Amino acid sequence: MEELKQEIHRLVTENPVVLFIKGTPQFPMCGFSGRAVQVLKASGVKNFLYVNVLEQTPEFQAAVCDYASWPTWPQLYIRGEFIGGCDIMTEMAQAGELQQVLGDLAVPV
Repeated sequence: MEELKQEIHRLVTENPVVLFIKGTPQFPMCGFSGRAVQVLKASGVKNFLYVNVLEQTPEFQAAVCDYASWPTWPQLYIRGEFIGGCDIMTEMAQAGELQQVLGDLAVPV
């Protein structure tokens, strides 16, 4: 588990925006994952790393949830900081907070 957490830490700190989702941005496998991708794109994020948790081992899936202390997907990280899931992303975007956190990572839409 510790090795997996180190891998997750590397992913979220080496990439400015990371989204752990079910499926892919083009073919999300749940409504929450699809909504999270839409929120990011609507916030001006053109490029982000996504990890399809459905293609990962059960151990990796558990490590992702344990790393964030968050039991579900999607999970968004910006500059290594855990932001939250779909509902939090949506609320932050509606309040303009997500765009502030993203800063120069987002292209004005």
